Amino acid sequence: MKITVVGAASGEVTGSAYYVETQKAAVLIDCGQFQGSRKAEALNKPPKEARRKLDAVLITHGHLDHTGRLPLLAKRGHRVPVYATAATIEMTALILRDSARILAADAARKNLKLARAGEPPVEPLYNPEDAEDAINMMRPVPYQQEVAVAPGVRAIWAEAGHMLGSASIKLIVEEDGRPKSVVFSGDLGPKSAPILKTYEPFHHADMVFIESTYGARDHRPFAQTVDEFVQSVTAAIASGGKMLVPTFAVGRAQLIAGLLGWMFRKGKARPFPIFLDSPMAIEATEIYSKHRELFDDEALKFIEEKPLREDLRTMKLCVSADDSKRINAVEGPCLVMAGAGMCNAGRILHHFKANLWKPETHVLIVGYQAAGTLGRMLVDGADKVKIFGEPIAVRANIHTMGGFSAHAGQADLLAWLEALAPARPQVVVTHGEEKARLGFEQAVRQRFGLAARLPQMGESIEL
Repeated sequence: MKITVVGAASGEVTGSAYYVETQKAAVLIDCGQFQGSRKAEALNKPPKEARRKLDAVLITHGHLDHTGRLPLLAKRGHRVPVYATAATIEMTALILRDSARILAADAARKNLKLARAGEPPVEPLYNPEDAEDAINMMRPVPYQQEVAVAPGVRAIWAEAGHMLGSASIKLIVEEDGRPKSVVFSGDLGPKSAPILKTYEPFHHADMVFIESTYGARDHRPFAQTVDEFVQSVTAAIASGGKMLVPTFAVGRAQLIAGLLGWMFRKGKARPFPIFLDSPMAIEATEIYSKHRELFDDEALKFIEEKPLREDLRTMKLCVSADDSKRINAVEGPCLVMAGAGMCNAGRILHHFKANLWKPETHVLIVGYQAAGTLGRMLVDGADKVKIFGEPIAVRANIHTMGGFSAHAGQADLLAWLEALAPARPQVVVTHGEEKARLGFEQAVRQRFGLAARLPQMGESIEL
């Protein structure tokens, strides 16, 4: 068996993809889109290895950096089964359709400028038809059951606790008269995160590919982050300003909405206007409501006591562009949740343009910000940024809350790996910036006495 790392390597945290070749078959584990800098986005093409042979694609979860190249496979004529949990299929469909819409709109704007300059038009990375073709290739699989996915290849999906439907995947391959097993962690969630069930580790593998997004450090305890959030909201209310929350539509929007409902229920704050300015987040919330079987006991108890919508009577769902524009006329205190989560696109940019220069504005950063994104610039303390080509002074109060991360910190990553360590597997560290993966490699060596490998993009590993 040979595994080629075709994404999320060389210090890159997006574009997750692994090409697995066996004696009888070839499968992809994830097929993610590269995001962030122009250099990263230039890598968005189907893995060249898949042009030789591809029998199936196995998806860990629906985030774009794990699914965003699926439409490119469809565009190139691949028609292979794409296996994922039922919730992941629903989330992937939502995310790919939104991505295709954004790509088409961006291309249309660019082509208008090119036409005026007498230059030839450009095509979007993929179009809505390609996205639909990819979605139609998806096939649901259950958790914790072996599924035959290709000749001589079986797979098991286990809860990863990262987002609704997320999973780690174990491949079992019959080669040379014996079974070989490889585990791909996917993105793992922290044990303390609310709403979703905690990850379920595997207990044996010959090789393990493990993410390292926060491999060099731990997050602040979740309870402390909640306290920080409450304090930031209280300060913003006192200043009378708007709270702008760049929000990932899947996972983070539901967490923040739930936290605000909890604050109101427990008397931590008097209800104030909330705007969920994200059609995608609204749809994602509906999908969450369909999959309560994936919620942890605490979340189930909370919503059984009283429907959350009763706590969130002041939350307005903003679907249309006109709904979004009307928020500008609303004076604070109020809170606006809008995408994109890394501030690289979407409605949050319009809210930033209107409010980032005002000292009474509060920006609550509640998710990971990749290098090269506007969100990362704000986290790093930029005093001026460009939005739609216009320089905007940053006078707003910036609050960064890493404890809300949907990614496990170092301690939780090591706890997940501990279940596999007695089998002495080969460990391959991916999906982390250079500092993070180096720190995690050192921690694995110190904790388990295992030498971890740090692959480069395109590197192949034999098992």
